[in-house]
Amino acid sequence: MPAPSTTLRRSLAAAAALPLLAVALTACGYGSDSKDDDAKKANVSSDGKKLSTDTVKIGYFPNLTHATALVGIQEGIIAKELGSTEVKPSTFNAGPSEIEALNAGSIDIGFIGPSPSINGFTKSKGKSLRIIGGSASGGVKLVVNPKKVKTLDDLKGKKIATPQLGNTQDVAFLNWISEKGWKVDAQSGKGDVSVVRTDNKVTPDAYKSGSIDGAWVPEPTASKLVAQGAKVLLDESKLWPDNKFVITNIIVSQKFLTEHPDVVEAVLRGSVNTNTWINANPDKAKASANTALKTLSGKELPADVLDPAWKSIQFTDDPLAATLDTEAKHAVKAGLLDETDLTGIYDLKPLNKILKAAGKPEVADAGLGVK
Repeated sequence: MPAPSTTLRRSLAAAAALPLLAVALTACGYGSDSKDDDAKKANVSSDGKKLSTDTVKIGYFPNLTHATALVGIQEGIIAKELGSTEVKPSTFNAGPSEIEALNAGSIDIGFIGPSPSINGFTKSKGKSLRIIGGSASGGVKLVVNPKKVKTLDDLKGKKIATPQLGNTQDVAFLNWISEKGWKVDAQSGKGDVSVVRTDNKVTPDAYKSGSIDGAWVPEPTASKLVAQGAKVLLDESKLWPDNKFVITNIIVSQKFLTEHPDVVEAVLRGSVNTNTWINANPDKAKASANTALKTLSGKELPADVLDPAWKSIQFTDDPLAATLDTEAKHAVKAGLLDETDLTGIYDLKPLNKILKAAGKPEVADAGLGVK
């Protein structure tokens, strides 16, 4: 439920370092290389096929909604398609820092949310990136303190956290509030509901202290709150056609796509194969993602957080382009973005070539593809 294209307004640009629409979790510079030597070995395939570059730099979040990257790299599925081309992974905690890294050439391909993708495209006047595939849908919930909030109407007058001003969940919540007929100033968050922008890392502590009454957040933050006694009041997927909306897609630098289309296709093939493996082996995939998280962050998720979070995420090759378009329109409606033309944000030709070869249905770009 968020919206198409959009150039950030200056006031918002100041508030949110690069794109306003970032899946926010706290930037960590240009990312950090994978720390585990064994994991690094999985980044080079033993099969000798030679592609047009020796390395490909892939960025993603240490987050369950980025499990295609976590599992694909952990299990060597992406490396297998790349032959002797080495995967150099970098992890990020926020969309703006990943977009900065893509623009600087520090990464070539990234797994990232819809809002920073929109922002990166519009801020560069359509020259920096293309969305080339899907990765995940869903995994966003409204969770609340059941002692204070029993129904959706009880949210009026309450303090509800979102991850960042103008990020994907913030726009979704503002749009939902608007559809309820309630008024909230988008920039300050003040109004019939108090929208409190809170980093996902500190949201559980904010909930525990009582400084917020609930949160509209992605997984695993939502399940962390539930483990503390919160209750799921609404799963955002219920607000979308077919219960699907994009939460993570795959982007590529336009320069890298032009210079190394064979490598881009290999990464996409690895992504498609990873999603196939995840969906065929959900328990093994869940364990693999958790192992990757432990390698990257030093700790794995406990079962009472991991299990419900994993169940709420769907892994898909389809970028669900129509939902990104809708998300952009919601951001425009909220007054967070100026209307812009998103035509050309998608190039799904390489993905559709791979899907067709695999006997899978091709996916649509909602009219926003490269002409």
